[in-house]
Amino acid sequence: MKTVRNYVAVVLILLWGLAPFYWMLVTAFRDKNHTFSANPLPSHVTLENFQDALATDGGNNFLRAIGNSLIVGAATTFIALIVGVFTAYALARVDFRGKGLVTGVILAASMFPGIALVTPLFQLFSNMGWIGTYQALIIPNISFVLPLTVYTLTSFFRELPWKLEEAARVDGASRGLAFRTVILPLAAPALFTTAILAFIATWNEFMLANQLSNGQTEPVTVAIARFSGASAFEFPYAATMAAGAIVTVPLVIMVLLFQRRIVSGLTQGGIK
Repeated sequence: MKTVRNYVAVVLILLWGLAPFYWMLVTAFRDKNHTFSANPLPSHVTLENFQDALATDGGNNFLRAIGNSLIVGAATTFIALIVGVFTAYALARVDFRGKGLVTGVILAASMFPGIALVTPLFQLFSNMGWIGTYQALIIPNISFVLPLTVYTLTSFFRELPWKLEEAARVDGASRGLAFRTVILPLAAPALFTTAILAFIATWNEFMLANQLSNGQTEPVTVAIARFSGASAFEFPYAATMAAGAIVTVPLVIMVLLFQRRIVSGLTQGGIK
């Protein structure tokens, strides 16, 4: 009976989480004249909505927006991993004065509301002439994903056996060499997990990107919000759903393919 309840709970959670995604796909492949059809099954299937999403004659350039998101996401993830891995190693392995304060500051940064940063960042980057540049999008995203990176890697490093690193030090390796040859290979699952989570968080960011980007650097989230219909009184729901499918399906496939690595990276830090 308990097993049945568990399966029922899992099914309900899946339906709750995947139902909006399923409806987005159904609407994306449905003829725009039947956008508001209540039929839950795919009907009037067409690829015209995807053509509209990728078209540039309406002032949209969705392919360029995808490229911008890839650039911002890759740069943010790379920098956050580089900084985060050394910070996490220091917090987990090195005893220094003020370590608790550093940990508290990182936690406070992760809890700070992003909406409160929009105005000061806009003013700062306007004075610097950075509005509409990639660095104006990358730097704030780093501040958002870095706490996640540090905490995920710190918990993992703390559970790694000290004897492996000590053995390398006894054999004559420096702390840096032991870190590169022993710790980093063992931390590969956590690094992989953190990279995926950081990239997805950056890919989905909209609030700051909407204010700090322009037509040349806007990511996919802003580009979708700017979709326009044939007239000012028409909203392109079907094309918007098609664009959402284009940017969401690859992420879903990536998570499904690497779900074991993601779960492994998130749980190994809490298991001795």
